[in-house]
Amino acid sequence: LRPVEEAREWLAFAEDDLRMARLALSEGIFAQVCFHAQQCVEKCLKALLARKGLLIPRTHRIADLWALLPECAREPLASLEAPLQELEVYYAATRYPDALPGVRPEGLPDRAQAERALQVAENVWQTTQRSIAG
Repeated sequence: LRPVEEAREWLAFAEDDLRMARLALSEGIFAQVCFHAQQCVEKCLKALLARKGLLIPRTHRIADLWALLPECAREPLASLEAPLQELEVYYAATRYPDALPGVRPEGLPDRAQAERALQVAENVWQTTQRSIAG
């Protein structure tokens, strides 16, 4: 695939995660909102890597993906860097009851945390979509 086509595929999968996060929020399943928000952001970053013609590593770590992005790809997301990095904790902690002890000492996410995670994912997805289209 050409870089732009591969990027669009990653972005389509990211959009599916975004849709699942919205559905989970409407059902009050806050842990899954946060998980799918994390997945959306992860796939958006992979879309940006693909758009630049870079190899996509098999990792779920947002920090690792962020570090691989060239500065020009990070720039549109700069204001979201801290919030998107906060989603890192949701990958395992929202899926497994025996996830790393102490990862989420306050327990599973509540509605406010889920809404924040979803908003971050929405912003990252929209920004990524514009970056890939342009």
